[in-house]
Amino acid sequence: MALEIKVPTVGESISEVTVARWNKKEGDYVEMDELLCELESDKATFELNAEAAGILSPKATEGDTIKVGDIIATIDTSAAKPAGAPKAEVKKEEPKAEIKAPAVTPTTENYATGTPSPAAAKILAEKGVDPKDVKGTGVAGRITKSDALAADLKMTTNETKSRNDRAEKMTSLRKTVAKRLVAVKNETAMLTTFNEVDMKPIMDLRAQFKNQFKETHGVNLGFMSFFTKAVTIALQHFPAVNAYINGEEIIYHDYCDISIAVSAPKGLVVPVIRNAESMSLADIEREVARLASRARENKLGLDEMSGGTFTITNGGVFGSMMSTPIINAPQSAILGMHNIVERPVVKDGLIVARPMMYLALSYDHRIIDGRESVGFLVKVKQCLENPTMLLTSGNDPQKMILGL
Repeated sequence: MALEIKVPTVGESISEVTVARWNKKEGDYVEMDELLCELESDKATFELNAEAAGILSPKATEGDTIKVGDIIATIDTSAAKPAGAPKAEVKKEEPKAEIKAPAVTPTTENYATGTPSPAAAKILAEKGVDPKDVKGTGVAGRITKSDALAADLKMTTNETKSRNDRAEKMTSLRKTVAKRLVAVKNETAMLTTFNEVDMKPIMDLRAQFKNQFKETHGVNLGFMSFFTKAVTIALQHFPAVNAYINGEEIIYHDYCDISIAVSAPKGLVVPVIRNAESMSLADIEREVARLASRARENKLGLDEMSGGTFTITNGGVFGSMMSTPIINAPQSAILGMHNIVERPVVKDGLIVARPMMYLALSYDHRIIDGRESVGFLVKVKQCLENPTMLLTSGNDPQKMILGL
């Protein structure tokens, strides 16, 4: 009996998927629940398992795009299991190859091999030909004047340099990212404002508590938790930055679901930290580590990547000094972090070297005014340069203590 394996429903808005990779091939015997292939939608990657045991017959190849509900494979459940067939594929360690000493071939080459004579060197320099691209016919392979005169720049260059092209089909994820980015540029009044932050207070705090933090909570104390906490405080002071336009209405949120841009093997993904405003630094670090790990393994689900209210992206990990990040629709703003560089700044009338980072806030000017965008970025800067504000909801600790 041939059991039809159909593409399952993986989300309300997903109508088709792409076959990313087959784990089994035509004629393989598969066990029930064994992984058959990986399917990629425009939002995530999913695994398709066998619904019964039998002989597999795929109906689509890697790279094919098929609709939800279509038949992707059949399994002949009446087929007998081949003798000695394993229940699941087991990766065995390859035996180490025996290392043998290579045979030494006698050669007559010496220091003169490939070296041009003075006259030949002058001719090659005038032609712009590298001596390495010329075969010498002189004694012991020396490049003679005749060799140099016969050398041709175009021929040697094309013979030694690769000029191959290759075409690769865009993944569903990449196509969706491309469409969304173009749509955001065309449909929003996007503007970017910049500021810089002195990272020394945060760096000193990390250096002081990182070991104790790791021992207590089991995770590293990174910059992302400080930035996430600072952002949630600023969002509560400037709610328009945490809102979005829906038709002729503005939808405001009393919570902060922070999307974290993560570079995954198949492209950029933005998993969400839910209710980040109520989380501790340790809670945030644990969630960032969990989501980043699932992103690297292409295991993020749709529920983990939808519904964010604001995005943080860190181009600094790749060495970016400054950029203008693109809004993650339907959100209205995105914060870009960059690399930390020691620069001369004036502190208390003195020029000192400080670890500085540029911040960039891209925002939709239709909903966020200049006062709110600049105020938001300044609040983030204040929280990072005075970390005690992270414990006082962004309020000035001195004013709270004095009751002002």
